[in-house]
Amino acid sequence: MPFCGSPLHDAHYQRKPRGGPHDLQEAFEVRFSLCCGRPGCRRRVLPPSVRFWDRRVYWAPVLLLVSALRQGQKPAVTMEHLKAFCHVWRSTVKRWQHYFRELFVQSERYRRLSGRLFPPINPDQLPGALLSRFCPVDGGDEAGLANCLQILALGP
Repeated sequence: MPFCGSPLHDAHYQRKPRGGPHDLQEAFEVRFSLCCGRPGCRRRVLPPSVRFWDRRVYWAPVLLLVSALRQGQKPAVTMEHLKAFCHVWRSTVKRWQHYFRELFVQSERYRRLSGRLFPPINPDQLPGALLSRFCPVDGGDEAGLANCLQILALGP
């Protein structure tokens, strides 16, 4: 355990993820978690995940894609479209954009990631530039999105 050196135990729990399809299997609503095995401690550790971004309840792919789409301010991608498609509010998208512009660029995760990418990504162009590194310009590349999420999940 990162805190006291005790062994880790499974402590998975159900999540009600937001932003994804309504007909998703229950197996995808599980947030994998580990907890300390020392009696009385039970502190949790979240292993890397491509489903959820840290402790956020929205799906990681939704968070990444919506932030990138709104960053470009494409006329066809209005907040009304995004709200209808993945039930995300304007204030939530603004929080995500703030996260990528201000907090993510200061994180250990970003420093590790930026060391792997050449040429480096301009922090002002996140997350769109990051996503475009892994997905083709025309979009729709599920493997590229999955690869991007896997690399992001390997953060600290």
